Amino acid sequence: MKTALALVTPLLLSAFCAGASAQVPATQSPNHPPPASDPGVRAGSVGAGLPLATLSAAQMQYFLDGFNRFVEVDSVSGAVTGEPGSGLGPGFNATSCGACHAQPFAGGSSPSMAAYPFIGPNPQIAAASDAGATNAIPTFITADGPVRETRFPFVVSSSGNLTQIADGGVHDIYTVSGRSDAPGCNLAQPNYDQMQQLGNLIFRIPTPVFGAGLIENIADAAIIANMNANSGLKHQFGISGHPNTSGNDGSITRFGWKAQNKSLEIFSGEAYNVEMGVTNELFPNKRANPPATCVFNGTPEDHTNFDAAGTQIPSDTVGFSVFMRFLAAPTPSNTGIPGNPPVQSIRNGQSLFGQVHCDLCHTPSLQTTASSLTAGLNTQTAALYSDLLVHNMGTGLADQISQGAAGPDEFRTAPLWGVGQRIFFLHDGRATPQNGGLLTAILAHSSQGSEASNVISSFRNLSEPQKQDLLNFLRSL
Repeated sequence: MKTALALVTPLLLSAFCAGASAQVPATQSPNHPPPASDPGVRAGSVGAGLPLATLSAAQMQYFLDGFNRFVEVDSVSGAVTGEPGSGLGPGFNATSCGACHAQPFAGGSSPSMAAYPFIGPNPQIAAASDAGATNAIPTFITADGPVRETRFPFVVSSSGNLTQIADGGVHDIYTVSGRSDAPGCNLAQPNYDQMQQLGNLIFRIPTPVFGAGLIENIADAAIIANMNANSGLKHQFGISGHPNTSGNDGSITRFGWKAQNKSLEIFSGEAYNVEMGVTNELFPNKRANPPATCVFNGTPEDHTNFDAAGTQIPSDTVGFSVFMRFLAAPTPSNTGIPGNPPVQSIRNGQSLFGQVHCDLCHTPSLQTTASSLTAGLNTQTAALYSDLLVHNMGTGLADQISQGAAGPDEFRTAPLWGVGQRIFFLHDGRATPQNGGLLTAILAHSSQGSEASNVISSFRNLSEPQKQDLLNFLRSL
């Protein structure tokens, strides 16, 4: 990467505060407690986006360089003022990694201007017409809604009929047609009206990557041992998750909604190509056979910079992965939760989390193995609240897409660290502040056939104050 945006150091994160818009129910009689509700996004200092405290001076330089690349905006050929990167398109969903992974700071998930005004609205709104692009904004992209990518579960025939041939791939929302740096390109957007009418459209929102280096450094053996632990209780509750695995070496994959990517570098290279259209040394070919009039650069567009020096030598893909690998885990906090629940409520909620057996899938912590990089990754306790397995989540959440060993109704147990400052929940962002947020996401785990149904039944049997304690605990993470 040649020219970068002005560096905004993550060490300034503590200066930013997030406003919480959730309404707290009025106090009621102990005999008639208010129904439990998601307290809302935790306010106060942003507890994520910092580097590992153990980085050497040289490693910190690579972390900051990776951060700079992560938030850099790409254009088609690098010719647009203010957009130093190159390789965008012909199809794309966003113009930078940081656009999707924005909240509460770079490396997070979908932003919301209501909760984090300093981040701004959904960047996919501006991307539609950036640099003169002529894209229509689909109805499922809204200013205060989640950033989304789209997938079509099945192939549609040339006659417009839905087949049973699996598609499952990402179909980029926008094209570079009309942009000042893409002269002569005329490429239509996908026909989303048709796909919605056929019921052939599903969404994914960005997964946060805070603490990703710790997740990458959890040994397969630790994941398997945790899977086999408490087997009798898991059988009693109907929980039978399994790892997703690499089709080549059989090792456990762990990144993405279906744990489909093995490493942070593969995760980075795929996202660079799929979400932004930038070819790289891991994914060197343009997708979907674009017309020659829409291809403007040699490939791969992102590559090792052989004539550079220092931190500028590695490719963007390597830079992204270094940034994510060295991101510290989110910091939990008992303060800033709307309604100011007492510490005892949060402690009760933590205890109830185990009592109703949410922890059978959302494992509170796993140990990392030895690391050759830094003490911050070496034999550490990663409090991720995930078993990194994929589980059957039932018909209500099934997306009809298989990835590796993860079937059409299976998803990775989402890590819960940092959930206190998340806005949108579930793989498609359907649980929002407007419809119940975190509580809606919890209850959606009990759809027909879901492994979590018995656990959610136990949750439903709690008293309303107990449910509220559990929700308060989750918002402290």
